[in-house]
Amino acid sequence: MILTRKEYENREAQFLAPYAVRSAESRGRAHPEKEHEYRTAFQRDRDRVIHSTAFRRLQYKTQVFVNSEGDHYRTRLTHTIETAQIARTIGRSLGLNEDLIEAIALAHDLGHGPFGHAGEWALEALMKNYGGFEHNLQGLRIVEQLEEVYSQFPGLNLTFEVREGMKKHQKDAFLSLEARVVDLSDEIAYDSHDLDDGIRSGYLSESELQKLFIWKKISHYLGTKTNLKNDPSWRRAAIRLLINHQVNDLLKAADRNLRKLKSSKKLSSDAIIRAVHFSIPTRKWKKELKSFLHENLYSHYRVVRMTDKGQRIIRQLFQIYLDKPKQLSPGIRRRIGRDTLERVICDYVAGMTDRFAQDEYKRLFDPDERV
Repeated sequence: MILTRKEYENREAQFLAPYAVRSAESRGRAHPEKEHEYRTAFQRDRDRVIHSTAFRRLQYKTQVFVNSEGDHYRTRLTHTIETAQIARTIGRSLGLNEDLIEAIALAHDLGHGPFGHAGEWALEALMKNYGGFEHNLQGLRIVEQLEEVYSQFPGLNLTFEVREGMKKHQKDAFLSLEARVVDLSDEIAYDSHDLDDGIRSGYLSESELQKLFIWKKISHYLGTKTNLKNDPSWRRAAIRLLINHQVNDLLKAADRNLRKLKSSKKLSSDAIIRAVHFSIPTRKWKKELKSFLHENLYSHYRVVRMTDKGQRIIRQLFQIYLDKPKQLSPGIRRRIGRDTLERVICDYVAGMTDRFAQDEYKRLFDPDERV
């Protein structure tokens, strides 16, 4: 039996939780299209994101460590894949629409510029008087306007639900529980994996880690199971436990809260979305972990050197394009008029990978480099 879109939609109607989003009930696309015979609307969105130029560029965009620092640190691409994996696990357990979750998760970091959050801060400052810059909204610009794939319309023409899901952190006003799950999974992924990369780099010491409540708990547990404390597999086991603990806590807390809502008959969509969160004890140690990462990893002098260098590159590229727009390629310049010069430059710089930005900086400022 061949499964068609209609069959997938019927299965969603039959098996998904009452509060899940059904693809057949999507509010549609900005530019009407005939839907695919064998893929639901959200499956099609996921595929469009994966095949986009912006998605491929994530491979060479910084998470914490600039790409040139080593081959095994997370990039925006690996972080995105890990977020999608965690989100699908949570969504499956809650009976949500995994295809919608995956599409939102894979698209959630498309708007990040080069050099991680430092690059975003530089672009925020540069665009302060020209309409601003925020990576979630930049991601929307990419999928709605900047990707050039189809002759009939700009962007990727994603469904309303995916585009709304990409607006996370906009006052935490989530349209769907699927979007909420992606946001929480993003948090689980970057806290856990930034910690992993910090340990791998040697920037975080064992004595510092032992100050963390959750690390002491994990260390004690693993100490009863293995003697391989100095083996790399021990670190990996610790990070797996850290992720697993958060996922389990989230699901158990959500189950308790949703049962209470059901018994009280207060099943509004807002109430359901607010019901999915971590327990109070987990929120407490997660806050401690975030503070620890800011103080000991993100503020480590070598990380600060990397991020400051990235910001200088972005500022100087932006300024030289602004002073002499003819240094932009004709393909970039033709957008001036549809958008302001500042916005065109911002889109161009934000779309750069770390490597391209570094090479472009050399081409423009190094007298011995070919242009």
